[in-house]
Amino acid sequence: MNNIQRGIAEFIGTFWLVLGGCGSAVISAAFPEVGIGLLGVSLAFGLTVVTMAFAIGHISGCHLNPAITFGLWAGGRFDARDIPLYVASQTLGAIAAAFTLYVIATGKADYSLAAHGLAANGVGEASPGGYAMATGFLVEVLLAFFFLFVIMGATDAKAPAGFAPLAIGLTLALIHLISIPVTNTSVNPARSTGPALVVGGVALQQLWLFWVAPILGGLIGGFVYKELNKTTV
Repeated sequence: MNNIQRGIAEFIGTFWLVLGGCGSAVISAAFPEVGIGLLGVSLAFGLTVVTMAFAIGHISGCHLNPAITFGLWAGGRFDARDIPLYVASQTLGAIAAAFTLYVIATGKADYSLAAHGLAANGVGEASPGGYAMATGFLVEVLLAFFFLFVIMGATDAKAPAGFAPLAIGLTLALIHLISIPVTNTSVNPARSTGPALVVGGVALQQLWLFWVAPILGGLIGGFVYKELNKTTV
């Protein structure tokens, strides 16, 4: 596949992740009678990855996340030359999805961005559970580490073929079950950027954390798996 095809695939895939994941939180979870709650939102994020992994995995590898792109590079699975293309495509896809979701949400007369938000990430006063910045940073690093560790293992040539999308999607769902109360779950700088640009304010001020922490965790996860999986003589 050429770079244009790969970039478009990453744009579409990340658009789907933000529309499906954040959309479930903004639209469906906003109505108690629907009853999807934290479990439903977590599954929605996982399902976006599973579905797109089958759809575009053979085109771009289905990263959908700058932390994954950097982590795969650290793990020796991705060329550094392609990082800017992937990160730009992912970020633009997330931004487009966030603005699209905002347009959809405002179709309901009583929707208020200030009151209902757009599934933006945050710590401190912006954390769903009131968790401190240091705690949020630690959680994002730790969960991004494990996300990359699972991705590296599930996509290893020695792993059972065909099951990687399920393993990766279920891992993302589990990550959300753990950390939605802490940071509203990022582990993905692109996913954080889209809603933050729409919401502004504290979400935009704290956006740096949701770039630094997931990428740091991804880099460590990719590197640790590579070292652990080295063939010894």
